Amino acid sequence: MTEINTPGAELRAGREKRGFPFSLPGAASSSRNMAAAAGIIATFFFFVLPIVKLVLLSIQGEQGFSLNYYAELLQQERFWRTMRHTFVIVTGSTLLSVILGMTAAWLMAYTDLSHKKWLHLLMLLCFVLPSYVLTLSWSSFMSPQGWMAVLLQWFSPGAKPLSMYSVGGIIFVMGIHHFPLVYLFTVNVLRKIPRDLEWAASTGGAGRWKTFARITMPLALPGVTAGGLLVFLASLDNFGIPAFLGTPVNISVLSTLIYEEIIGFGPSAFGRGASLSVILGLIAVVGTLLQWLSVRKSKQAESLRADEEPRYSLGKHRYWVNPVLWGGLMFITIIPLFSMITLSLKKSYGGKGISNLTLDNYRYILLDNPSTWKSILNSLMLSMTTLIVCLIIGTLFAYFRVRRPSKINRLAELAISVPYTLPGIVFALSMILVWMEPIPGWNPGIYGTTTILFIAYVCRFLILQIRAGVTAFAQVDASMEEAARISGAGAWRRWRKILLPLLLPGLLSGALLVFLTALTELTVSALLYSSGSQTIGVAIFGFEQAGNTLYSTALSSLIVFLIFAGTGLLGLLQKFTFRKGVHHDYSIETGE
Repeated sequence: MTEINTPGAELRAGREKRGFPFSLPGAASSSRNMAAAAGIIATFFFFVLPIVKLVLLSIQGEQGFSLNYYAELLQQERFWRTMRHTFVIVTGSTLLSVILGMTAAWLMAYTDLSHKKWLHLLMLLCFVLPSYVLTLSWSSFMSPQGWMAVLLQWFSPGAKPLSMYSVGGIIFVMGIHHFPLVYLFTVNVLRKIPRDLEWAASTGGAGRWKTFARITMPLALPGVTAGGLLVFLASLDNFGIPAFLGTPVNISVLSTLIYEEIIGFGPSAFGRGASLSVILGLIAVVGTLLQWLSVRKSKQAESLRADEEPRYSLGKHRYWVNPVLWGGLMFITIIPLFSMITLSLKKSYGGKGISNLTLDNYRYILLDNPSTWKSILNSLMLSMTTLIVCLIIGTLFAYFRVRRPSKINRLAELAISVPYTLPGIVFALSMILVWMEPIPGWNPGIYGTTTILFIAYVCRFLILQIRAGVTAFAQVDASMEEAARISGAGAWRRWRKILLPLLLPGLLSGALLVFLTALTELTVSALLYSSGSQTIGVAIFGFEQAGNTLYSTALSSLIVFLIFAGTGLLGLLQKFTFRKGVHHDYSIETGE
């Protein structure tokens, strides 16, 4: 965590000595202490206790503490095969993301490409789409009846596209899904490299490649490393891509193996699942620490101003670089999406021609299948309630985090970030363990209901709203509140007249991010749902597992429509935010 430096630091320093007006208005010291104690207990109960229970279960045997579950895992050939697949897939997809992300970042930061704003949005689209939607797009595109097969048969009758249901297919889809993270981290670092250093190297006789190797690359390395480690963590956490492409052909990674252990039940299913979760969680924690150190190192250059002017002119190469870049991005995003949408409009999977087109798949999922409609309603209800709760709690927490920084709220923020840092499947299992018996002897009976999904969503996504709130509050000078207070404005009036008009666009940007993330969530829901509480992601997963690809693609197409509508709304909010002078950097939040 970083210290927050906001305008009005002197005022805050003074208020800490004076107490009022920065203390809670009208609140007695005992009341504030009780509120702080309640906050600490709630933070421990909702964010720390689930992880403690998970770890304890993994080392709990019939006769006390033991490492039997770990010993049992280490003797299984399946465990080592899964570890090999996990290592190969995560490493391979990370390398692919780093290569694509670095190339894209260098072109965007250093060259005079045209239409950079649209290229930037097209790159982010790969990451904005849920991983399972991107997976379905590519599995449709590369299927034996897909567009790629038709294209290949024009050149060579009988030719078939590569199967996406393989280790290579998983690496490819995961790599293109996560490369925007490397791009986002690297492009800003590249723009802050002083061009004087590169000019000096050129003057000294170094060519472009030597300048890149000796000057550019070493200075960009912290950003590339931070982005690469974030991709490593995201790949380790990913459940949708290996579940859709790997499970049908018996390719398991750690996240899918935990899921298979839990849904397989058995006397020690939870114990084995907890042990696997601890292993996965430890790898994620180590990766997070390394990523945090990399980000910290890259932030040393934050004081430098970003140089937006291109440093190299593409010249005659512009005629092929621009089309190749546009074509490449369209090929990995838009074309597979249209292939999926086309498939969702077919009567039968292998049928051809206009006579095979229909809207029956959409009618089935929206009108004829009550469980699918129920999953849509559940997701909308859960997303909206999560948005409201996160907006209120996250805003209040961000206010105290910025206006009254202390060790306690820094530690609380660290604890609140744990559910989002851990792989989703690990967090979901910890939620089951803690809510089956949160207090010895008391089972609230919420496992398998929308209530536990709601609690899990709030715990996991609250940190997104807090980060958005902290960014917004940090840009509003505390002296504005002070001036309003001196003029006689009460707490409610200061919020209504001063803070909310300035903060609302930034806060709503964070809230919309929470809404879209919750709406398309799959990993946590896959372990916590039961009949009647399924969500959109689970419904698509269920259709795909049952072989109903036409329905899964139809529902995924609706998700794409909702995402585009939400992104458009976010764009309008950001324009409004910019006009108000309180800008929330959404790209950094998505790259968290």
